[in-house]
Amino acid sequence: MNFIFMLTRDDRTIPNCLEIIEQITPLNIRHIGFKDIGADFETLRILNQKIQAAGAASYLEVVATSPQAALNSARMAVAIGVDHLLGGTLVEETLEILKASNIAYYPFPGIPTGHPTKLGGSPAQIHAHTRAFLAQGCAGVDVLAYRATDAEPLALIEAARQALGDKTLIVAGDINSPARIAAVRNAGADAFTIGSAAFNLSFSAANTLSGQLQAIVDCVG
Repeated sequence: MNFIFMLTRDDRTIPNCLEIIEQITPLNIRHIGFKDIGADFETLRILNQKIQAAGAASYLEVVATSPQAALNSARMAVAIGVDHLLGGTLVEETLEILKASNIAYYPFPGIPTGHPTKLGGSPAQIHAHTRAFLAQGCAGVDVLAYRATDAEPLALIEAARQALGDKTLIVAGDINSPARIAAVRNAGADAFTIGSAAFNLSFSAANTLSGQLQAIVDCVG
């Protein structure tokens, strides 16, 4: 299972993301992401370059709340050259934007709303959406399991896993403890994201960001 470190807090890219990426490069984290909100285009372009120059895969997660803003974020993903695009629900339109790129797309199944994003929907809806997304050509899905409002988080992960076959299941949002990492692994996730818990120094007893990240990496094994 892969750990995707998000340079984000409260669903926004952190203002000092360029400084932080320099600090964490020696930790050799192989998957690093950011949100489409919180920093301007040029900052995100440079950030993406720095992530890829460090030998890591880059991820942009869409949390914009309007359809047009979400599609603009997909266009930004192409313009800055990220490796993976997470989130959003306008799958057909997003895939059309991405078709000339090599970007792998993982939309949100269910009913995401608001910012910070909450996730509505039942396990049956998550399963149905996931199957439909795969049929359209997505690489997998991004499930906001611990933001769920209508179902148990693990039930949503398991529903997506059943629908995905060998495609990729990413679990994002509010993964803030070793117990939750173990739970999402056992439910079938291929990757998970953590941002706020590391920056808030709340994942472990470590009092530095590097200590928090090491504690997370140790959970992955």
